[in-house]
Amino acid sequence: MSTASVSVSVVSQLSVSKPDPNLKQIKSAKIERGLSDIYGENIRLTTYTSDADVDPIKTDWYNADPKKRGPVVPSKFKNGLGKHNAIGAHGGPYSIYHALSIGTRQLDSNHIADYTSGFPSFDFPQVPEWSEPGKIVSLDPFGHMTPWLYNSIGKKEGVEVRPSMAITKAVLSIPEIRGEVQKGNLKPDGKVVLNEDGDMACTKVAVDPVWYLPGVAERLGISEADLRRALFEDTNGMYPELVTRPDIKVFCPPIGGCTAYIFGNPANLHKEDKRLSVRVHDECCSSDVFLSDICSCRCYLIFGLVEAAREAQNGGNGMICYFRKEGRCLGEVTKYMVYNARKRCGDTADNYFPRTECIAGVKDARFQELMPDILHWFGIKTIDRMLSMSNLKYDAIIKSGIDIKERVEIPDYLLPADCRVEIDAKIASGYFTNGHRYTDEELKKVEGRQWQNI
Repeated sequence: MSTASVSVSVVSQLSVSKPDPNLKQIKSAKIERGLSDIYGENIRLTTYTSDADVDPIKTDWYNADPKKRGPVVPSKFKNGLGKHNAIGAHGGPYSIYHALSIGTRQLDSNHIADYTSGFPSFDFPQVPEWSEPGKIVSLDPFGHMTPWLYNSIGKKEGVEVRPSMAITKAVLSIPEIRGEVQKGNLKPDGKVVLNEDGDMACTKVAVDPVWYLPGVAERLGISEADLRRALFEDTNGMYPELVTRPDIKVFCPPIGGCTAYIFGNPANLHKEDKRLSVRVHDECCSSDVFLSDICSCRCYLIFGLVEAAREAQNGGNGMICYFRKEGRCLGEVTKYMVYNARKRCGDTADNYFPRTECIAGVKDARFQELMPDILHWFGIKTIDRMLSMSNLKYDAIIKSGIDIKERVEIPDYLLPADCRVEIDAKIASGYFTNGHRYTDEELKKVEGRQWQNI
């Protein structure tokens, strides 16, 4: 092993600094040997490119041949310590719960997943976008077929390969869709809208993020070095290989991914002679799940589902791409504190973004530049109807090379009164509308519900 490598025993690591004599010393014997039967006596804090035992599995990100492209392997399991070719962990944020399952001895750390019959419910064809340089940089195009494409490589190299995508079929049962059927706005056809209850059949594609760092950096307009340093520093050094392993170009970040809900025949998604309606929707648990009326999120989601179903019934496709980006990627804690500030300082549309920036320092951290990758994975070249008013989403999709023929805003009658602050502020900031765009003076008069009315 190179002298540049860092490898310490648990005992020496915990005794580097002397404890404060004024503090009660902790009996650390059990901590020192914690899970040593699983992980061994030593902790390898990081690896370096120059380490003698480092020999990562080769990858060629844009290679159209999956075998030559190679598997994405972040795991240190078995021979992975020297052979892993990705930084981070499988499963994004769920990797922490995987660790807890091992730590509590509920999961055998040597468990080998049996993927029998877990293969995709639909075999999406490989399209040129999978290997076009710069087109897909935030997901693994072969992630849905990993166990079958790379099983032999995993066995030969003694490493763990896991899927980062999965494809299944589902039925959605949503009260508002049932209501649309009862009103006669949607007709059951037995294929898309299955029955009078409004149950909807769809294909679902779940995606965990896998970042090709040079491509992500280029997409965001920064250097790879700056991207790596920011990720390392702002996660408090969680992933030291971001700075010690410049040879590793793939990162599996601990963030949520996305799920695509496809209505109609998924085989038609990439066909330009088939119409397509798409809503790109960013997570809003308080509205999407718990029906808060302070924003337009759930009502726009339902509107998108209805329009997607109609497009599919007319022979095309409808799709909802649902991203886990709670509170514009600022998080629910920040979002609720912004709500507090808005209600206490006067909840008017002119104050909507300033109140967010006062707390978060930025009004939006979703980085829509990475969003179109899922659309390119399906081979989509044209969206006939974009069910979104967001200028940020529209600009990102257009810039990525996908044409949008029509932008569709949510009808006013679907919007709850308290969300006018949000929607009018967004329209004033650049969101698409065929209606009125308020002036700064008019925004001051758009006011939300006050707490005393709750």
